[in-house]
Amino acid sequence: MISAADSARAQELLRLINSSWIAQACYVTARLEIADLLAQGPRSAAELAASTRTHAPSLRRLLQALASIDLCRERDDGRFELTALGSLLRKDSPCSMRAWALKWGGDDWLVWANLLHSIRTGESARTLITGTPGFAHLDRDPQAAAIFNQAMADLTRLTAVAVAQAYDFSGARVMDVGGGYGELLVHILARYPTATGVIFDMDHAMEKARAHLRASGLEGRCEFLSGDFFKEIPGGADVYAMKSIIHDWPDERARVILENCRRALKPGARLLVIERLMPARMVPSADHEALARSDLHMLVALAAQERTRGAMEQLLRSAGFTALKHIDTGADFHVIEARN
Repeated sequence: MISAADSARAQELLRLINSSWIAQACYVTARLEIADLLAQGPRSAAELAASTRTHAPSLRRLLQALASIDLCRERDDGRFELTALGSLLRKDSPCSMRAWALKWGGDDWLVWANLLHSIRTGESARTLITGTPGFAHLDRDPQAAAIFNQAMADLTRLTAVAVAQAYDFSGARVMDVGGGYGELLVHILARYPTATGVIFDMDHAMEKARAHLRASGLEGRCEFLSGDFFKEIPGGADVYAMKSIIHDWPDERARVILENCRRALKPGARLLVIERLMPARMVPSADHEALARSDLHMLVALAAQERTRGAMEQLLRSAGFTALKHIDTGADFHVIEARN
């Protein structure tokens, strides 16, 4: 006989194992733009099926599943309406998570299916699938690049305010290295009217970065430079900000980026490494669960990792930085200021 406690634990483990269905439900909802359609008003499954060219009975089952996790609700008349949580899957939501749903349930889903390969070898499962390392696959897939860059912008939005509040950027020329669409820089420039900015990233991000800064009324205070931070990082900035860059690369590759940045620093300039930091020991908690997910994702996607504060500081010192200062933002991300 199993005990009631064992049964309850088994049910909880079953819930965790089965929770992957939610990611795919969100992915399909995002792909079909159901949240955008429901934002126009309640719709029946048949009406939504006609708009999305899907099988109405099957779509109704998806909508009922979404209702079970509060992404929509079924009305007494049988039509479905959007909830506040579900509205975050709209394209135009101020806090949209649509691009992340597309990324996680699309390309990343295939990568995670090969986690066993990464655990056995320490190698990237994405490289196994695409045949190219790092982010090289984005150069030949404009749609994947657009989803990736938008997803990164959406995630950055969640922490950018905290970073802008935690550090004084007054009067500084701030270069967002690997800045994508410039979400971090938008929040910095908006908070510090005397600051100016530079977005430095690959060509595939530049058009949307310009559009984003223009829409924010900040284009006139920002330069846009394309290039490869493994080759050279432009000089002339007072602050070099790298958010979620170093965790994408194993130590030897990350060190190249940091060394290039150190060479770009003029006297008095500083580097801000903005990353999640792993604890020395993991315990059951929502925060540690999020860190574990991110760390394993770095492994399976890029053969990289999240780092502890000690490991990050050791990496910075190995790249030639000597003066290090830790700044707690009060959010999920930490800032390590590094100077020559």
